[in-house]
This record gives sequence, structure tokens and C-alpha cells, in this order.
Amino acid sequence: MKQYDKFYINGEWVSPIQAKMFDITNPANEETLGQVALGSKADVDKAVSAATQAFKTWSLTSREERLGYLDKIIEIYTGRLEEMAQVISSEMGAPMDLARTAQAPIGLTHFETSRKALESYVFEESIGGSHIYKEAIGVCGFITPWNWPMNQIACKVAPALACGCTMVLKPSELAPLSAQLFAEIIHESGLPPGVFNMVNGDGPEVGTALSSHPDIEMVSLTGSTRAGILVSKAAADTVKRVTLELGGKSANIILEDADFDKSVEAGALHCFSNTGQSCNAPTRMLVPRAQHDRAVEVAQAVAQATIPGDPQDKTTHIGPLSNKGQFSKVHAMIQRAIDEGSEIVAGGPGRPEGLTSGYYARPTVFANVTNDMLIAREEVFGPVLAILPYDDEEQAIQIANDTPYGLAGYIQSENIEHARQVAKKIRAGSVYLNGNNYDPNAPFGGYKQSGNGREWGSFAFDDFLEIKGVVGYSV
Repeated sequence: MKQYDKFYINGEWVSPIQAKMFDITNPANEETLGQVALGSKADVDKAVSAATQAFKTWSLTSREERLGYLDKIIEIYTGRLEEMAQVISSEMGAPMDLARTAQAPIGLTHFETSRKALESYVFEESIGGSHIYKEAIGVCGFITPWNWPMNQIACKVAPALACGCTMVLKPSELAPLSAQLFAEIIHESGLPPGVFNMVNGDGPEVGTALSSHPDIEMVSLTGSTRAGILVSKAAADTVKRVTLELGGKSANIILEDADFDKSVEAGALHCFSNTGQSCNAPTRMLVPRAQHDRAVEVAQAVAQATIPGDPQDKTTHIGPLSNKGQFSKVHAMIQRAIDEGSEIVAGGPGRPEGLTSGYYARPTVFANVTNDMLIAREEVFGPVLAILPYDDEEQAIQIANDTPYGLAGYIQSENIEHARQVAKKIRAGSVYLNGNNYDPNAPFGGYKQSGNGREWGSFAFDDFLEIKGVVGYSV
């Protein structure tokens, strides 16, 4: 059994101050992959001290120097892409096809996008008689999840490096292997000691220590809304900047003028992708009432044709849920929805037929859902689709916005101008039209309880910069 018993601090692999080992489980077969050391506040203090020292010089590096380091990271990451895909699949259960085409390369994409943004980003300018500087905010603390591990690490680390910040990363203890490999890539790039530091650990210990640390100027979390509230409270006493990318219950509005069967099929496939473990998954499908039954037929067929199984098997469409806790939660929520009277038309609680071990779930569809039902209100984070009928377009928009979340929305229409007009009325940070669901240059983040701040592309830079005005500069 391999033990990952070192943290990356000040450019070196160091032992925890007090070792506490935690089992890493392969969700596909429930076997132990290895163990990872969990850190403590003392380890965080050590990492923050290194980042604080490094900030004094890293924040003063030139654009060209930072571009050079990003280029080196991109080069090394590219050479280890297959290894990254294998690691992600083993630790969180993504099928190898998804790991190779999305889970691993999305981290590389964020570095490439930040590099491009850095080339032309305006860090200072004159306005009237004053000069405006955008300066690195300082030491940043990053707390990242297990569902898209490299996406969430890279979309924080890349822009922070580009802006001249130093950082301490706490990856999920449930999926730490990709973060370990990422730290190796950073080390090989020759990034100056202390600029990037990594301490493994859990939320109550290491996450809280990062959030409350007086020498951390900014903390960024991707996780549940509950976790976001805890981080915000822990950060409040030191009045640090907090950015949060949290939960979602995104609506997919299929308008009257959409290519109906195609839109329903694509929406169901998207909902089930990554075993439903995406915060922006289109889990509420809104369809015209007259076409509700047809939508159920199509979605039911998609669910029945979606094959859960071993991530290494080429016939697998979705892998297991990523951990035991998620397995219990998803099955319990499906059963609760049934107990509350929701109409289930595909799937249900329990493992798929033929799978006796592993954290698997059946692709599940609920029909005739109303927006006050559990299955329409709460984030399941599993392969579960709720179909809600609407009477007219205004009601569809009202239903879409009737949620405490506001991460994403989806609009399907054969008339692009119609889709654009509806998109303006959706209260969400991202709205995707007609099957387009990804652009690394567009801002990503939520309204309401889906969080605050924006990630991806040049929009991510704003959260890592302080703005200084020097008045009388040119008088």
C-alpha cells in the first residue's frame, strides 16, 4: 500500500508535524488505494509562513517571468496528461474516456487560458490625473473538491500565479492523488520555493485553519453551500476576501420552438454525465406541459441506455459515485423523493443490476415534478433528473428562478434570438444556449447561494488583485 505522507511546503516534500493517516478508497471497487497524511493547524502555519516570505519577491516578478513559469507548467502537464487521467479515474471514479477527454485536460486548459489572459492584461493605467495599479492581493488559501479535482485546482492556481500571488492548497482528502501529481508538476517547473504550497487535510482542521489564518488575504472554496457558509464565518474575523463556488440546481428550459427530442436527449445525457457530480448539471428539465409525456419517454430511454460500471471498461458510460458518503446521500435522497410522492419513471435507489460492490447509482428520472418538491429544491449531486411541466414561457422563467441557487441555466430554442432574450431573464452566473455548455474564457460563478466571485479566463484575475489609486500622479 502506497503512503502519501508528505506535504509540499517551501519547495520541498516535508513530513507532517503530527502524522495522521487517512485511507484513499477506489470508489469502483471499495478497495484501498493507499493512505494520505492529514495535516493540522501547525502545518498550515508552516505553509503560510513560506508563502508569506515568497510573496515579497514573487509579487514583484515581471509579466515575462510569470509567462515563462506558466509555459513550463503547461509543458510538463502536457507530458503527464495520461498519468493524470489514470490517477483521477482511480481516485474519483470517472470513466477513462471522460478522464482523458475532460477531467485531466481541463486543468491544462485553465493554465493555457490564464497564460493567454496574462499576455495582455492591464495591470496599471492612468485615469485623469491619477494612476491605477492592480496589485497581487497576497497569500491565498484554496480549498478544492473531489468531483472535478484538476478543474478546480487549476482554475484557482493558474490565475493566482499569473497575478503574482502565492498560495496554500488544501485538496479534497477524498481525491488527493491528482493534487499530489499536480504538486510534482509544479516542483518540476522550478517555481520558486514557497509560491505554491500544499497541505492535505480535512475541512474542520485544515480548511478552518486556512479560512481563519490572519496572514492569508484571500480564501477561495469550491464546495457545498454549507461549507461556503462555514468558510465565510471563519474568515470574517480577519476580514479577508472570500470567493465561493457552491451548489446548484440548474434549470434546462426546453422552449416550444426547440428541436424537442434532440434537446431532451442531450439534456438527460448531460445531467447523467460524471455520474451527476457537477455543480452546474442541468438537473431540472422544464418542458411544455403538452410535451411532458414525450419528454418522459425520451429521458427514460436515455436513462435505461446509460450504462454504469467499471471506469476501466470501454462500455461504461458513467462510473461510480465518488465516495461512500455521497453513495449514502444520493440513495437516501432518491428514496425520500419517492416517499414524498414524486413519480419515478426510471432508475431508483440501490445499485444497478449486476453490480454488487462499488458506489454505483442508477440513472434516475422523476416525472410530473413541481418546484416545491424535494427533488426540485435540493441538490442531489448524483445521476438524477427531474422533469417539470410548464404552461407558458413566463412560468418557465419563474420556475427556473425559483431556487436559492443561481449557478447555471440552459436554454434550448431553434431561434437563437429567442434563446438570447430568455437568457437575459435567468438569474444565474452562466447561461448556456442550445447545447453549448463550456467556454474557458467565459466567467464561471454563481448568483445567490451558489456563491460569489468569478473564475475562468481573465475574469478570474479580478479576485486575486487589489486596486490602488495614486492621486496626483501626473499633476
